[in-house]
Amino acid sequence: MELDFESFVLAAATTSLEDEPAARPHADAIEFRMDLLDGDRDPLAALEAYDGELPVIATNRTEREGGDASQGPRRLDVLRAAAEFPAVAAVDVELATVTGERNEDGVEGILPHVRTHNAEVIVSTHDFEHTPRNRLSELLGRTSEYGDVGKVAVTAQDPGDVLELLRATHQSSSGETPIATMAMGEAGRHSRVVAPLYGSKIGYAPVDPAQATAPGQYDLATIADLIEGLQ
Repeated sequence: MELDFESFVLAAATTSLEDEPAARPHADAIEFRMDLLDGDRDPLAALEAYDGELPVIATNRTEREGGDASQGPRRLDVLRAAAEFPAVAAVDVELATVTGERNEDGVEGILPHVRTHNAEVIVSTHDFEHTPRNRLSELLGRTSEYGDVGKVAVTAQDPGDVLELLRATHQSSSGETPIATMAMGEAGRHSRVVAPLYGSKIGYAPVDPAQATAPGQYDLATIADLIEGLQ
């Protein structure tokens, strides 16, 4: 399956691919949060059994960036294997992993491996404390340098943080690489609706609002309606 990130993609974030039928009326893709699975469940077995219509974004997020996966070869091996499934259209890899900033074993060759299997690479960075206003353009540039999509998620403390994120989004959206931005937290919640107007190409929302995978997410049906209403 393929995803066209030249157009906006709304991804239903979930820990279970069994949510795909419920996501289908509203979403363009399903983000499979493999790191949030119960310990005795095998994400690769879930991908093997997947027969849904929506393309999959495979994510195995580290603990340092809001996930539940320990750093190391096993986490990255799961991402490599996920890319080999035809249903997986994109794989999310953290910027700090790609650049070696965290000295994570097993990162060598992961980006070429993903692309060899016809999946896109989303290179992402997350800040769960604040919005680094002076570094937003730099971060978007760095994630775009390594990824087929560059993703920056920050935490807004006030509307000014959102304004700076939207400004950086607008400025960076004219580049060759698609970008995705969002401000987490209540102060930044509305960014998930308006960021697409400024050039952000991916939005995330849970099918069930009780199962949000990041602070400030709208449920899938609500954000789909809000974004459609602004087009």
